[in-house]
Parts: sequence; structure tokens; C-alpha cells
Amino acid sequence: MTGSTSESTELLAERGTEPAERLLELRGLTKEFDLTSTMFRRVTGRLTAVREVDLELDRGETLALVGESGSGKTTLGRMVVRAIDPTRGEVRLRTGSGWVDLAALRGAELRRTRRNFHMIFQDPYSSLDPRMTVYEAVREPLVHNKVASGQEAKDLVVRALERVGLSAQHLSRYPHAFSGGQRQRIGFARSLVCDPQLIVCDEPVSALDVSVQAQILNLLKDLQASLGLSYLFIAHDLSVVQHLAQRVAVMYAGNVVELAPKDSLFDRPRHPYTEALLSAMPVPEPDRVRERIVLRGEPANPADLPTGCVFHPRCRYATEICRVEIPQRREIAPGHTAACHHAEELQLKGVM
Repeated sequence: MTGSTSESTELLAERGTEPAERLLELRGLTKEFDLTSTMFRRVTGRLTAVREVDLELDRGETLALVGESGSGKTTLGRMVVRAIDPTRGEVRLRTGSGWVDLAALRGAELRRTRRNFHMIFQDPYSSLDPRMTVYEAVREPLVHNKVASGQEAKDLVVRALERVGLSAQHLSRYPHAFSGGQRQRIGFARSLVCDPQLIVCDEPVSALDVSVQAQILNLLKDLQASLGLSYLFIAHDLSVVQHLAQRVAVMYAGNVVELAPKDSLFDRPRHPYTEALLSAMPVPEPDRVRERIVLRGEPANPADLPTGCVFHPRCRYATEICRVEIPQRREIAPGHTAACHHAEELQLKGVM
């Protein structure tokens, strides 16, 4: 049975909830880059940064993407918002006029659809033009997407700023006049000004102080609750993911190796790579000792992946089948899928 990204009917019944409305579906999403020689710029090979990813996101949900640097998280997020074009696959988004495949849109048609989604970047300073005032920066999506102009645009900008804890008095200031947390709030206002349904958050708090991180995370939760936003949240800090996400997708070498509701994944991971990531989380209790799993070797090279399971050279549970056969992601528990030959039998340690 192949992996399913939504919870089973039985699990939903236990919670007493109805299935949520699907907003985003990724089907076979793949990104390959050409490798070229330095001297003659000839193509010498292909690097697969993201490989055949299937994911789904419901309206009002936060799905976190976690994994080491180079695992493909950011590339996946950029394909969703069409900052880069997929090599193949579908990015299906539900809009007011029905489902559209963002990967297939071009030109004016793509521009009209862009108001439904936005991306928040890691560095709140470099993502803002230092020559533009706050008003100009936040208004820009309205102008580009031809949503509003004049006084109507100004009213929408002020409303967006107020939603993130700023006000009209900040309109004429420049980015350098703000703290890192305030600049990130300006970035949030830019994302909200067109009333999008989906926001891709690429490490939005990693460049901020810990105290400011908590404020920004609470702001994200408040905005989601009041506006019904859906977040694709890219992160490497699992403590942040534990606070914000409802479901977590673990990526390794461009593949989703595990996908589960947050509590299920943190309590009992089903993939050895996830267990290693969880073991690196800081423990808030000084007297509690937890084994830190140090992975051997280096992350898999996307341009020269190992045979079989891509994680097997670093896995302490690997057997012969792992070296020769690629594991398929399948459902191990309700709503919990993993791509590991031994997922059912391994007793892996979580953090809860």
C-alpha cells in the first residue's frame, strides 16, 4: 500500500471531526538541475534535488518540512510558489474558481493566480528592498497582481500592517529603521495584503533572537486562527515545529521518508533518520539524559545517490534488503507513513 498523506477515516472519527477541505496537492513533484563543466559549460550530469514528492495540505493546516541542509526542503517550497519551475509533476491548488495546476500555468494566467499564495523568506532584511518604504514594499504585491491602487491600496496596506502588530505610522519608514522581528512582521504584511490562502514559510524565525521567535510564532498561530491560512512551514528546528505544526514531513536527499501527525511522529518515529533528528533536540529538563544519535558518514549526494534506500549508508539498522531495494512510503499507522523496509518492526525512540 502506498503512503497516504491524510489521516484515515477511523482516526478522524476518534477525534470527532469532519475531514478538512483539501487546499494543496503535490503529485510526483520533481526538480532536476543540470551539472555543467567549468570550462566549456557542457552538461555532464543531472542532480535531482527533489524526487517524486506526493504531499497534501488542508485548509487551515500547518504542514512542516524538516530535514538537514540540502534535503530539498527549500527547493520544494520554491516550486510550490513557482519561484522555480518543476522538472515534472503537479502542484494543484484549490482557488475560488476550482483546482488549478500551478506547474502548468504561464504568463498572465499564472500572474492572476499568484494572489492566492505567497512566500515568507528566512532573512527579513534581504527580502526587503532597502530603497523602498514600508508602504511601497507592502503595496507591491497589490500593484503586481493588479488587485488595488490609490486609496484602496493604501487602506489594504494599513489593514495588513495592523494585522501583524504594526500601524499606519510606520508607512514612510525604511527597513533599516526596524528590528529583525519588526522587519519580519513587514514581510508577513506583504504576504497578507492580497488575502492569500496559502503561505510558504521558509525558516521564518531562524534568523531571529529566541525571545522574538516566540512572538513571531504566536503571531503566525493567531493569523492562522483568524484568517484560516494554510502554512507549508520549512524548518530545521524541531522545537519550533513541535509548537506550530499539525503534521510533519521528513525529507532526506530529496525524498519524503516519513509523514505523520506531529504527536505521532514525536512520540514514535518510524524511520531511523527521523529518530536521529529527534535525538538532537534540546532537552528542557537538566536531569534528563537522552542518547544522541550521531549519523556516520555524509548526507547522500543528490548527483550520485546510493542504490537501494538512500539512507542505508548512514543507518545503524540497515540490512541487505536496504542496500538493494528502494523502500516505498506506506502507511504504518493511521495517517503515519514511512519509507523504511523495517518500519513495522523497529522500536525507535521519540521525545514525548
